[in-house]
Amino acid sequence: MDEERVNNGINAEEGEYEKNGKKEVKGGGEKSVEEIFQSQEVPLWKNQLTIRAFGVSFLLSIMFSFIVMKLNLTTGIIPSLNVSAGLLGFFFVKTWTKILQKSGLLKQPFTRQENTVIQTCVVASSGIAFSGGFGSYLFGMSERIAKQSDDNGSFKNPSLGWIIGFLFVVSFLGLFSVLPLRKIMVIDFKLTYPSGTATAHLINSFHTPQGAKLAKKQVRALGKFFSFSFLWGFFQWFFTAGEDCGFVNFPTFGIKAYKNKFYFDFSTTYVGVGMICPYIINISVLLGGILSWGLMWPLIETRKGDWYPAGIPASNMHGLQGYKVFIAIAMILGDGLYNFFKVFSRTLTGLFRQVRCKQSLPVANRPSTSDTSKKISYDDQRRTEIFLKDQIPVWFSIAGYVTIAIISTIALPHVFHDLKWYYILVIYVFAPTLAFCNAYGCGLTDWSLASTYGKLAIFTIGAWAGSHGGVLAGLAACGVMMNIVSTASDLMQDFKTGYLTLASPRAMFVSQVIGTAMGCIVSPCVFWLFYKAFDDFGVPDSQYPAPFAIVYRNMAILGVQGFSALPKNCLLLCYGFFGAAILINLMKDMMGKKWGSFIPLPMAMAIPFYIGPYFAIDMCIGSLILFVWEKLNKAKADAFAPAVASGLICGDGIWTLPSSILALAGVKPPICMKFLSRATNAKVDTFLGS
Repeated sequence: MDEERVNNGINAEEGEYEKNGKKEVKGGGEKSVEEIFQSQEVPLWKNQLTIRAFGVSFLLSIMFSFIVMKLNLTTGIIPSLNVSAGLLGFFFVKTWTKILQKSGLLKQPFTRQENTVIQTCVVASSGIAFSGGFGSYLFGMSERIAKQSDDNGSFKNPSLGWIIGFLFVVSFLGLFSVLPLRKIMVIDFKLTYPSGTATAHLINSFHTPQGAKLAKKQVRALGKFFSFSFLWGFFQWFFTAGEDCGFVNFPTFGIKAYKNKFYFDFSTTYVGVGMICPYIINISVLLGGILSWGLMWPLIETRKGDWYPAGIPASNMHGLQGYKVFIAIAMILGDGLYNFFKVFSRTLTGLFRQVRCKQSLPVANRPSTSDTSKKISYDDQRRTEIFLKDQIPVWFSIAGYVTIAIISTIALPHVFHDLKWYYILVIYVFAPTLAFCNAYGCGLTDWSLASTYGKLAIFTIGAWAGSHGGVLAGLAACGVMMNIVSTASDLMQDFKTGYLTLASPRAMFVSQVIGTAMGCIVSPCVFWLFYKAFDDFGVPDSQYPAPFAIVYRNMAILGVQGFSALPKNCLLLCYGFFGAAILINLMKDMMGKKWGSFIPLPMAMAIPFYIGPYFAIDMCIGSLILFVWEKLNKAKADAFAPAVASGLICGDGIWTLPSSILALAGVKPPICMKFLSRATNAKVDTFLGS
């Protein structure tokens, strides 16, 4: 898991679809996965890339881009959507092929390889909504965020044209940077890639008779809760005609608690997110909210006039807002750097062991020198044979990387004048190594540290550029680095999924490229819709505050200006929380899996420091629902909880599309339902007879 993206939510499903690589069959015996599919011919790589697959992928990409964008612009916690992508891809194409089969027009049956292509394309496309920085570095460049940060320096407001151009020149480099290493990572090093492995088990299961029946029930459950969530969003919209009205502003625990952001906002999105995220993440977020908004901020507020001027606005970075932002940054950096060095050391250790055992690094296109003393299972033989069948030449990867790097080095300084060509060149020299480290570490731990590498780019390039455009240069460099290392780890995850479902590496790569291209167009358009539809977009306490934009902007300012702009005693508190984040992580690792799993995660604790704990209450309610469900019927909860959670997230996420269109058209809700003060609503006062 990186700072804003929960990647390991899928792992819980792994044991449901396959046990130790075996599936039970009638008659009491057991067959391996590939023995079950032995009678099915693996289609050629070109036949795995169907028009219907990319048609479904495009529709799902739009849906998931709205979901990811909404999460990105509200709290920044994004769960793994691999399960939803695989499940919905199976449902749509299976329904379509059944209709064609009944009419006698079906020419090509739906296979697990095609299902894998859909899942890869959708995740690649919606992933751009995260790595594109719409809620972080990219929007952090805007004038609106610059004013909130009290920064009078340079800014660059969003525009659909330059955003699409920027994404197209930086989003494909990561794919070419690790492409030659696919055999090394998947076959020679046998890296786990837990999310990719779990997704493959899910897809394999769907295409067995028993799995198909379960998938139908899961899709039915997803559909029910999708409908409920969408209609609930529509119902809530009716009562939000003015400010501070509607169910989202219901003071669940009283007015005083509400003012400190403690309330339930009736968000089905974050109830669903809470059902997908591990319990410890939800508890960590709630603990962070209690520590900050329940204890620290009320105490620091009593120091008004001493620690910071009493007359400044609440949003001023030299006041209480400065403590909120910079202490959150300190925790994020402490946790990020600790995990960076932990994963990096594990990467180096794992590489050393692999090289020592093999005496030399394996080459991507060279057949594996198998150890005849060890019997290779039928599944491994079959998977390795298919995986090595459709080779992608090394020269193609190198030529692709160099060509895109040259185009990018020439084009980016025209988009960001402060980002000089030699900054970009240095990034591209080191990027393949960092992309490899991130992809390898993700294979070991399932943690993508894309945001951490991005923050390193902010500080290094920002400090190099200095006061003359260093803020924008650092943020742009963050975008370049994040896109490279994020797409690299995503590609390797998908190669692992393809390896386990016998999908061709060529088909996987083409699907990834097409999905990335879709994302470079779909995600900016979705962002632009939000940006134009809501006048208070990016403003604190608004519907879409984009909280990480100001965090990234202030990281860039910190890298350029140093600590001189911090309020009184803020630096001491930052040092304390930076050290505490490292210490908590150290304790978590030293206590082992059993007891360490009860230690909170500093990164998750830091998220509510700036935006408040209201969404943590939603997530904990989701955890409570799942906990009770598991106690009542664990098997059913394990099978259907991901589908229910996905339905809640998807329904509410898709409602943002019609709500944005209504806002653009100037259509306002008819009713303002006030909960905070009866005096502000004359109709309620009259009704109550006050």
